[in-house]
Amino acid sequence: MGLHPENIVDARLRKLAKDIEALAGKDETALKHSRDIAKLRRSASMELFSVCANFVDGVNSLLSTPEMQLDPRDFSEDSFQEDGPNLLQINVRGRILQIEFESTPDLVSTEDFRIPYTLAGAVRAFNQALLDKDLIEEQLLFYTLEKKTMWRYFDARTYRSGEFDQAYLVGLMEQLL
Repeated sequence: MGLHPENIVDARLRKLAKDIEALAGKDETALKHSRDIAKLRRSASMELFSVCANFVDGVNSLLSTPEMQLDPRDFSEDSFQEDGPNLLQINVRGRILQIEFESTPDLVSTEDFRIPYTLAGAVRAFNQALLDKDLIEEQLLFYTLEKKTMWRYFDARTYRSGEFDQAYLVGLMEQLL
């Protein structure tokens, strides 16, 4: 007593229909995850700008004449470039901190840092003396997705890592003065 070919086809059709319905759910879950990461990236770009703006404003408030500049001066979630590099620059009399970051090719990556991240870039610090020696100090930058999402720097020479915050920016600028 073998199975009739029409029963086999019918069973396969039922399984195919069930798989297609499950695929729609998987696609919706993936789409929601993609939208959530895009929203997180925009928010993270604002967080990074906020740290830089607060640093510049804090230093300038202590100077008799504001000398430190942030470029761009204004940044919004709409300013974030999802498909290309984003650049922030802090300048005080030719001493420059340059912060570049962009979205990872995949929604989340661990390619260049052991902690999962969704934005990556670099912090460069230079002045004329360093440029004369063809030197630019550079540390990697990641927006990590742990229990506490945060911006982190990573120094590939020393393997030192930490939070990208005002204390970090103070330390970098002190080295340039």
